[in-house]
Amino acid sequence: MKRGLIATTTVAGMLVSVAACGSSGGGKAGADGFKGQKLTVWVMDGSNPAQWTKQVSEQFKKKTGATVEFKVQQWNGIQQKLSTALSEETPPDVVEIGNTQTVAYAKAGALADLGDLKKEIGADWNDAFNKSAIADGKQYALPWYAGNRVVMYNKKIWAEAGLKGTPKTRNELFKAFDTIKRKTDAEPLYLPGQNWYFFDGLTIGTGAELVKKEGGKWVSNLGDPKVSKAMDIYRQYQSFSTAPKNKDEATPQQAEVFAKGKTGAVIAMGYEAGTAVKANPKLKDDIGFFTIPGETAAKPEGVFLGGSNFAVAGMGKKQELAKEFLKVALSKENDAQMVKEAGWTPKSPDLADAAKENPAAAAAAPAAQKSGGTTPPIAQWAAVENVPNPIKNYMTAVLGGKAPADAAKDVESEINARLAGQ
Repeated sequence: MKRGLIATTTVAGMLVSVAACGSSGGGKAGADGFKGQKLTVWVMDGSNPAQWTKQVSEQFKKKTGATVEFKVQQWNGIQQKLSTALSEETPPDVVEIGNTQTVAYAKAGALADLGDLKKEIGADWNDAFNKSAIADGKQYALPWYAGNRVVMYNKKIWAEAGLKGTPKTRNELFKAFDTIKRKTDAEPLYLPGQNWYFFDGLTIGTGAELVKKEGGKWVSNLGDPKVSKAMDIYRQYQSFSTAPKNKDEATPQQAEVFAKGKTGAVIAMGYEAGTAVKANPKLKDDIGFFTIPGETAAKPEGVFLGGSNFAVAGMGKKQELAKEFLKVALSKENDAQMVKEAGWTPKSPDLADAAKENPAAAAAAPAAQKSGGTTPPIAQWAAVENVPNPIKNYMTAVLGGKAPADAAKDVESEINARLAGQ
């Protein structure tokens, strides 16, 4: 369970009981029943793009007569803040929760059951997107957005190297990086040693499991040969980069490094193009995207579907109104707007046309559909990602020359302690 999350049996039990009896709150459906009310929605900094927010707010008011207030939260310290808020008598009505954290809050009893709503508006959502919103077989949240990494490349540098088209296999990609290294002054790839989410995608691609059940308890599976294989693939990628082996993609922001125009490619989320262009507007027409190629052309590299879910507070007094908001916010029209405006990966087949309007989203879609996944859907996983992340330390150790099995042994006791809630 995430450190700082609601943890006591008494509080968790209280939340479960209130969630169960509070789901009818908020008045009857329709403008007359909700008119004049205000719904509070917590969203994370950078999550709600401007046009999406505008049209959702307008549509919600038109449908219900109520208004919605989006309160933007910062990622730093959000687990403690959200845990506290969800345990209060007047919590925010709807909250954005990272998809690797949702199960922990659900199992604490902090979220309302949304199974009926999922059947109504999300029957065709990709299972990989929805998996993180389920706990113990029940739907405790709804997937809002998710994205996976793609290759964001500098067209000018690739052309200078004489490269035409884009690679369709991993070996072709590595050959392209090698060509850039030999024929230009640019760095082929900027890849810090602790890009944990890219590594997690590689483990998904190799069929590796980062945890396993042993003696009735969840324990680390980092020593699995399949994980070692994923790390070896990561090592091959990182060999084309001079980025620090003990830093992640946010320190410094890799998009800002890319913006200097001296890097052939980065493994990036689609929105990072905006960051790069903001830092260097002249780069706008030189940015391209393609799906991260896998071992064969038929199956892209494994990718982690990182994103967020929307959940309704179990102790909320406006749960019916909150559900009306979710019907609006997660409609086909507004899901398409998220894809077009922010470059998120389509979560259902009929959003493919929206992806065509955003090159990053179009590049992300094939891997999401064929080889996408998330972190282990267990409440205990949240604690593993706490700083300092032991898996990041494992990655740095392997990149520094340590055997994967030995590096795994060095951090598995810490991972097991976190999985045990210690």
